[in-house]
Amino acid sequence: MRRHLRVGTRALLLRGIGAVLLIAGLGLAAVTERGLLVHHLAAARHGGDVVQAGSRGPQPGQHGSMVLVSGTPEVTEAPHDPDFNLTVSTPVLSRRVEMFQWREVHVGDDVHYELDWSDDLQDTSRFEQPRGHANPKELPLKGQRIMAGKVRVGGFALGPLLVRALPGTETVAPDPSHLPANLAASFSLYHDYLTTSVDPGSPRLGDVRVSWQAVPVQPVTIFAQLDGDRLVRASQADDQGYQVQVGDRALSDVLPDVPEPPEFTVFRRLGAILLAALGAFLLLWERRQRVGDVALALGVGVAAIGAVSCASWLGGEWAPVLSWLAVTVAGVLVVVLLHRRMWRSDRAH
Repeated sequence: MRRHLRVGTRALLLRGIGAVLLIAGLGLAAVTERGLLVHHLAAARHGGDVVQAGSRGPQPGQHGSMVLVSGTPEVTEAPHDPDFNLTVSTPVLSRRVEMFQWREVHVGDDVHYELDWSDDLQDTSRFEQPRGHANPKELPLKGQRIMAGKVRVGGFALGPLLVRALPGTETVAPDPSHLPANLAASFSLYHDYLTTSVDPGSPRLGDVRVSWQAVPVQPVTIFAQLDGDRLVRASQADDQGYQVQVGDRALSDVLPDVPEPPEFTVFRRLGAILLAALGAFLLLWERRQRVGDVALALGVGVAAIGAVSCASWLGGEWAPVLSWLAVTVAGVLVVVLLHRRMWRSDRAH
């Protein structure tokens, strides 16, 4: 009587452990695949699935993916201002040209005129009182925005749009000794700019000053689509299709509405299959007590995890659904074939 009780208790315990392991495997698979689906759907609004790249640059199979990469920009073809013979190792160099001109100022119904620096040519013909407030007809030079020929971050080349989007500005002090002879006769250094003023502290009408601003070379994080070896704007995104932020940022900082995908996906999937297979083995062992049921249990685990994973991807892309459906069918076929072989073996004996 006690022996039968012990056998029954052991059988019940094996069933319970097997069921728990099977359910744990199914739960792990469902959580993993659902987490990937939620990440995929959220990332799709910003252009597609995200590859969090290191510093190795583009890798095979990444073309068309959205890439998140951090690093300090590398400028290999620095922008050059040929008029002033100025070269700066920066992604973007901006030249600002201002002229000391008359400006018309409206304060309520009153109108008055003042001399001030402006990078736009003030059209005297539009003044209410043009007499005595004539400005030069044109600026002797024009402002420019000069981009570096090639900029890379983490081994990825940046497209022109992303180069222009790099944040920040810093003043660049020109070196008068590098000026061409024709401009050296007209311009002199005052503070951090060049000016034609004889007395820079008291400029006169028509005086010109030129200053430069550069985008600082600082750590940035880029989120954009990979096209060949270049990062570009994603045209299929619901938003602007790229992000550029200062510093080393995580995906949650750049795209707060996109959850991080589950980590160690391959190990989680294998773990789910092993848990389900071990659970199935314990359930089969309690009934049949055959070591040969290992392969059968593994087939059951593969089929069960494949079915749950396939169901978890419903509502997302079809590729994962079809892939997991194929895994499920393969597992079912293995189970059917092994079961038939064992049945024939039992009949033969």
